[in-house]
Amino acid sequence: MTIQEARQNAVRQFAALPDWDSRYQRLIELGAGLDSLSAEEREAKFLIKGCQSQVWLIARLEDGSVRLRGDSDALIVKGLVALVLSVYDGQTPADILADDAGFIGEIGLSQHLSAVRSNGLLAMLKQIRMYALAWQAVLQKGGQS
Repeated sequence: MTIQEARQNAVRQFAALPDWDSRYQRLIELGAGLDSLSAEEREAKFLIKGCQSQVWLIARLEDGSVRLRGDSDALIVKGLVALVLSVYDGQTPADILADDAGFIGEIGLSQHLSAVRSNGLLAMLKQIRMYALAWQAVLQKGGQS
């Protein structure tokens, strides 16, 4: 699935819901469907700075695509992690770097999240971009992991 298709899918999921109570419930459901990280993976080096809740994000490069795994100790935030991963997991570093994360605004999350959760979401997006930038540099040097 292309990044544009993944974005459209995410926006469609939330546009179909009648109100924000339903949308928050959908975030919780997305989070519940996300595989938890093991205790070994919940290392401080994978913690996202800027999140009030604990959020871990791990990336690796596989066949030219960024593979992402994440987790959180808070229900709605874990749903945000799942939503973001549904768009960016499996995408190329170049596609991630070219994306403006506009789907967040299209869904309405920018207006309906608390300031603390918005900051955490922005921190997650920034970290994904940093991973993509690092992996793009590896690919440009001819490396593959």
